[in-house]
Amino acid sequence: MSAPDLVLVNARVRDPELTGATAVAVHGGVITALGDATDARAWAGPGTETVDLAGATLTPGLTDAHSHPVWGLEMYTGTDLSAVTDLEGLRAALRDAERRDGWVLGHGLDHNAFGGRPVHRDLIEDVLDGAPAHLRLYDGHSALVSEAALEAAGIEGPRTFTQRSEIVVGADGRPTGHLIEHAAMDLMTPVLPAQPYAERRDRLVELLTGMAATGLTGAHVMDLGGHDVPGLLAALEEDGDLPLRLRLAPWCMPGATEEELDELVRLQERAGRLWRIGGVKFFMDGTVEGGTAWLEHADCHGQGTDAFWPDPAAYSAAVRHLHRAGVGTATHAIGDAAVRHVLDTVEALGTGGPRHRIEHIETVPDDQLGRFAALGVVASMQPPHTAYTRADHTDEWSRRLGEERAARAWRCRDLREAGAHLALGSDWPIAHHDARQVLATARAPRGAASARHGLTGLMALEGMTTHAAVAAGEETVAGRIAPGFRADLTAFAVDPVEVPADEVEKTTIRLTVTGGRIAYRQD
Repeated sequence: MSAPDLVLVNARVRDPELTGATAVAVHGGVITALGDATDARAWAGPGTETVDLAGATLTPGLTDAHSHPVWGLEMYTGTDLSAVTDLEGLRAALRDAERRDGWVLGHGLDHNAFGGRPVHRDLIEDVLDGAPAHLRLYDGHSALVSEAALEAAGIEGPRTFTQRSEIVVGADGRPTGHLIEHAAMDLMTPVLPAQPYAERRDRLVELLTGMAATGLTGAHVMDLGGHDVPGLLAALEEDGDLPLRLRLAPWCMPGATEEELDELVRLQERAGRLWRIGGVKFFMDGTVEGGTAWLEHADCHGQGTDAFWPDPAAYSAAVRHLHRAGVGTATHAIGDAAVRHVLDTVEALGTGGPRHRIEHIETVPDDQLGRFAALGVVASMQPPHTAYTRADHTDEWSRRLGEERAARAWRCRDLREAGAHLALGSDWPIAHHDARQVLATARAPRGAASARHGLTGLMALEGMTTHAAVAAGEETVAGRIAPGFRADLTAFAVDPVEVPADEVEKTTIRLTVTGGRIAYRQD
């Protein structure tokens, strides 16, 4: 074989089970051989870089199976409100918040901070001094805006949308400032401070580099992030390789025409060295806290009985159109009715064809667990979301669902044991992108998620390696350390399968390799 570009030695190779190999050779972005120190000396040529991993555990490169690194930068702008726990804390944060072009911008606000009160601009107006304010709630599906912001956007009352969205109004018919779901929130976009291209570019590189430092070598991006994003990624690759391999899924929203569906099919051809458009993202519902999760029975506020697509049959028809064109889909489905409808849709497609997946699956009844494996539908879940709930079910998520449905929260282990492929991710910026945190919380769920739903160390690793590869339909080229597979590799200071979950969360990443290139190296 040709002399490797890169040889890693003195490693404990896991694939994801122990293989006994201690050295890996890489050429042209592909793994070419596994062996030991003697083999490594024979492989090396004049241009080979050899890296001694000093006994680190080398795993297939970790993939975040659900992330928003491009669109998320827009969401992750302004004051970080994620540490706010109550209304007084929110008011204090806004009083001192930095302003951008005269606006108070914030993100990461927890619904629980309102202490059960309705989300309303009156709770914050007096600390803003008349400034327009736009505060994104942590779920990414709702926002609180001030009176001045409503005026700037020309929002004076309720509107009708083609998708599940709402401008919440009070008894007087005036908007409360609570905007629920994408169409309502999008009304603010034209008046919000714009982020210059150069700033977007620099922030994206910084973010992806930070992700690589936590062990990530790839991400399934659940949006396109804007029509200019392919050009942005291509420009970054002109200057060098991306730190992460990105697979982007553009959105398909209610009302999509046949021509628009065909354009989504054509978009699948766009790709660079380490990025490509792959699949299409749908929404079947919203969030539990926002009252927009599609449930088989109303939540405790009498909400949650409507789908994101007003005509669920139109969703099924759109999925069928893409399926026939060979395009896989990923559908946001949190509530039990949403999950059931997606599974019914896939079942009606028959056997064969591209792979489909469901994102989030926060509450699912027993009778749906086995259908994932039977239909070949990948379950894509985000264990760090459990941190927004409480074990005693006093949080907004649990109170809305009630005890029965809250007791079946984030059933990762049950889905795995029912035979499903389970891909794991963070949903950044909804939760932190640190891959070690995803692995740790998958094994030791927090909040309302029962400890019995925790995965084994091996299951968690598979969720970000082999099962993530299956979710992308790339299991023959990704997710393993074997000749012919992509050279996407992560080196841990500890064995992430054998040590306790809390040690995984705190461990050091020694090295990440993306496409055969070192994307991060411990100082």
